[in-house]
Amino acid sequence: MATITPPSDAEEIDGLGELALPDWFVHMDKMAGVGFLTIAKRLPSLVAQAVRMAWQASPRDTLATVVLSLLGGVFTAFGLLATTGVLQALFAEGPTPDRVRAALPSLILVGIAATIRTSLTAGAGWAQSRLDPQVSRIAEERLYGVTSRVDLVAFDDPEFHDALQRARTRGVSTADSVVGLAIDVLTGAIGILAAAGVLGLLHPVLLPLLVLAVLPDAWAAVRSARMRYTTMYALIPAHRRKWIIGELLAERSPAAEVRSFTMRDFLLGMYDAVARAEQRILIRLAGRQTVARLVGEALSGIGTAAVYVALGLLLAVGAVPLAVAGTAVLAIRSGQSSLANLLYATNRLYEEGLYFTDFLAFCEQADARVGAPRTAAAPDTFERISAEHVTFTYPGADSPALRDVSVHIRSGEVIALVGENGSGKTTLAKILSGLYEPDEGTVRWDDLDLAQVEPHDLRGRIAVIAQDHTRWPLTAKHNITMGTDKGEPVLLGAAEVAGADEVIAELPNGYRTLLDRRFKDGKELSGGQWQRIAVARGFHREAALLICDEPTAALDARAEHALFEQIRRHADGRTVLLITHRLASVRYADRIYVLDHGRVTEQGTHDDLMAVDGIYADLYTLQADAYSA
Repeated sequence: MATITPPSDAEEIDGLGELALPDWFVHMDKMAGVGFLTIAKRLPSLVAQAVRMAWQASPRDTLATVVLSLLGGVFTAFGLLATTGVLQALFAEGPTPDRVRAALPSLILVGIAATIRTSLTAGAGWAQSRLDPQVSRIAEERLYGVTSRVDLVAFDDPEFHDALQRARTRGVSTADSVVGLAIDVLTGAIGILAAAGVLGLLHPVLLPLLVLAVLPDAWAAVRSARMRYTTMYALIPAHRRKWIIGELLAERSPAAEVRSFTMRDFLLGMYDAVARAEQRILIRLAGRQTVARLVGEALSGIGTAAVYVALGLLLAVGAVPLAVAGTAVLAIRSGQSSLANLLYATNRLYEEGLYFTDFLAFCEQADARVGAPRTAAAPDTFERISAEHVTFTYPGADSPALRDVSVHIRSGEVIALVGENGSGKTTLAKILSGLYEPDEGTVRWDDLDLAQVEPHDLRGRIAVIAQDHTRWPLTAKHNITMGTDKGEPVLLGAAEVAGADEVIAELPNGYRTLLDRRFKDGKELSGGQWQRIAVARGFHREAALLICDEPTAALDARAEHALFEQIRRHADGRTVLLITHRLASVRYADRIYVLDHGRVTEQGTHDDLMAVDGIYADLYTLQADAYSA
């Protein structure tokens, strides 16, 4: 076995580069830099947000959780007060049997209080466990409801995309934990209030003793948590480096080159260097946390000793009876336990609340991007589509993708858009299909301005065959029908025209075959086979307008020629907008628009454009010469 030689730190950093903070840890720096008072100030708003979402998910379970938790605190206090009666009877003078009999009523009350408190706690836990999945469901539905409704151009906005990633990767998953932690904070606070209330009723001077007893534990808990947060924040690059190297060692895609270039020892050495550095930091963290806990325990011991001394002095001067002192000790212990739970829940709630706030903010931002409802009905057909003086700029771009573009399409025509990469062909197609709205200019179907039509309804009248089509993890049938049901003859006809019937005939379960290897008995298709499925998808829609955006990019020359022939036959009487770099396939189009840097520079038939001897003629001649060479 080869010896692993760890690379130097410089080599390791040079090999992987500086790593950006991932969405999952984007708020760790905030957690590492804030104090407990800052956290406590934000608690009310976080708890309010959590309760609002919980109420939206299930008012009944939310009310049950809060009320049962409150009643649990009441019976905790009642049990502590009843304990005073027990201790008073047991510490009284007289024979032991008489003292035990005198204590029985209070003992029964203590038992009843404990039983009721346990039942209430179990009931609150049951209601909360019911609440968690309901909160998760409404959070996910809200997120995916707005992401699927917002305009497509939003996904081209870097700020929107980043906000979506934060909301999706962690924000939505924190909704149920935020609700649970908010309830834990309330429960811990109720426990402390119960203990404080009991001590206040027993004797006012006992309240400061509770503070004296719990402060050292609070300091130690906060100190230890802060150490861990700062350390974990510092280790995020190391975690990401390990994950990246692990992907190289364990994933299928790089497996061949890892072996071909004998990268195993190099990668393992790099992984070991990062892992050892991380290990050293975590070992130091364990030592620092132990010191903090020891100091906290020591201070807690001093505080506890001071409590006992104070109780002894109160007993010596007769300020409190022995039974009250015993109950005070139990109340202080109960308060310490509640404080530990409160501190943990508070830290976790603040951290999770940062991501939860990202989720809420994103949903508000996405809702604002959804336009007002439109009243005009989408037309079923058209005689003419016209785009007049259309200008469009992508979010964050310095210059427009389209500048003052005008095109006209008559019903039944085959129109081609050609041009070099980045000329604006696909952008124009998306505007004509209602996926984007122009910044300036209008798009009309006959006399109807599409700005007045609900985009969702309009898209139902348009079919798109895209180069970057989605490989849906669905059956072959659903990959073609896309949730519609027009009957088997239409399905089979679309598959036959696209040549997808030959692909499906080779699948083990035909149209019922799942096209994804992640499923049992699922199958994966080649790029060309997927392209045929995508073409069948467009044909199946039987739309008034068919947009073909590089529909043959994954096909060989023979399949490409056959597909264009099928599109021409299928387009008989239909309107087709064709985008392609293969200019031999557009020479029979009724009209060709040539785009260059977002402008229409030429238009006409193939013969017209060849006669102009412009961009189209140059591109066509280059391709023709390449085939004839």
